[in-house]
Amino acid sequence: MPSFVKSSIFALVLFMSTIVRAQLVVPEIFSDNMVLQRDKPVPVWGKASPGQAVSVSFGGSSQNAKADAAGQWKIMLPSMKANAVPQSMTVQGESTIVFRNILVGDVWLCSGQSNMQYPLDRSLSPFLGPAKGPDVAALEVKAAKPEGVRYIMVDRVLNKYPKLPTKGWTTGEDSMVRYASAIGYFFAKEINSKMNVPIGVITSAWGGTRIEPWVPETEWGSSAVFKDSLRGEQFTIHGARPGPMFKGMISPMVPFAIKGVLWYQGESNVMTHDYQSYPEKFRLLVDSWRKLFNDPNMPFYYVQLAPYTYSSRKDRVHKEDLLPYYWEAQTSSLILKNTGMVVTTDLVDKVSDIHPSYKWEIARRLSLTALHGVYQQNGIVYSGPMFAAYKRKKKVIEVSFEHVGGGLASSDGKPLSWFTIAGADQVFVPAEAVIRGNKLIVSAPTVEKPLFVRFAWSEIAQPNFINKEGLPAVPFRTDAIQYKD
Repeated sequence: MPSFVKSSIFALVLFMSTIVRAQLVVPEIFSDNMVLQRDKPVPVWGKASPGQAVSVSFGGSSQNAKADAAGQWKIMLPSMKANAVPQSMTVQGESTIVFRNILVGDVWLCSGQSNMQYPLDRSLSPFLGPAKGPDVAALEVKAAKPEGVRYIMVDRVLNKYPKLPTKGWTTGEDSMVRYASAIGYFFAKEINSKMNVPIGVITSAWGGTRIEPWVPETEWGSSAVFKDSLRGEQFTIHGARPGPMFKGMISPMVPFAIKGVLWYQGESNVMTHDYQSYPEKFRLLVDSWRKLFNDPNMPFYYVQLAPYTYSSRKDRVHKEDLLPYYWEAQTSSLILKNTGMVVTTDLVDKVSDIHPSYKWEIARRLSLTALHGVYQQNGIVYSGPMFAAYKRKKKVIEVSFEHVGGGLASSDGKPLSWFTIAGADQVFVPAEAVIRGNKLIVSAPTVEKPLFVRFAWSEIAQPNFINKEGLPAVPFRTDAIQYKD
């Protein structure tokens, strides 16, 4: 081989080696305009040449690491206080990466299916629902955006793993904010306004998805309920393959430091009639995400499904009381620590529409939950009346509640609606519910010895029972409870 050819090959190899060694990579969740989580150590990680020294400088601190044999490295920035003054981060290795315009505050991950995916700009959504009165979201699209809120949208793509499919963080000045979760947007605006702290919103949601694809595939074997379902490498849970949405749209951002999760999902699971096992699926979701994001107490706030006529669908026979069983399942998940739920029975104009438009009010109710649970604000009424206990008294049933706030009330001044009562035959008939202090007296003239009471036990129930703060009562039934005098 001629010497000049050998020299050319050597030069090419040396050049290619230099290119390979020059690859300093940081995950896509890091970009200009991002928000870093305050008050906890912040992991920054990536890839470099094996053995390469890497430093990360931010906020007056510089931390060092060395890439391992596989080229992986990770450092932990020390806990920082909230800071609304933009700063820069420098990642230095065989090359240099600089991220600019960074704030320090609270980061909230918004996930689930279409009602969480539903964007701020409704004209971008295939899930348009009716709006009664002023469309707050439409007005907000044209309004000035809060300076202390930043947004990142994860694309609905699964084949980019291990990369996160996103175009990066954006400010409210960028038109991309129109694609942010409407719930996430209004939630962030409310918290930013009330607490004066920067807020980051991560939207990673996909319409029509069940809960199983959002739970890591590796978690199901730990469940006594589902471990026997793991048959082979391509196992399914009730016909759904676990894990793909988590793998493609969540895991590439793990373990980015976040404050908490906002979750709106379940409509697709209603159609599978899995209400008995849904609480266990939800527990797996919560526990696994908390573990992976390195926060066993991470707040996890979710939205109870809205009224909708599942019984009119043609995909499967659905009874009119199917949705209430899911309401019951979702309510039961409040037993998990640091969880919270908002009720939406009053936020639907058409029960034939699975996408109610009042995302701003859902966000406000979630913010109340966060202001109470996370931000420790005194005097916050964050829930509507929730069933606590009941007593049988001759021809009536006396029901008491938690979260009565300033008192029990009717939202429209009319008699309370959607109460039914039954005797030993468990034939439920419409009942009268009368407010007496912080309790309800429920009765029906045709039921001489009432034993059970139900509230809002129908897929189309839009009751008027609230507390005086305007928050709707949580649907319930007593016939699933072993009564004790």
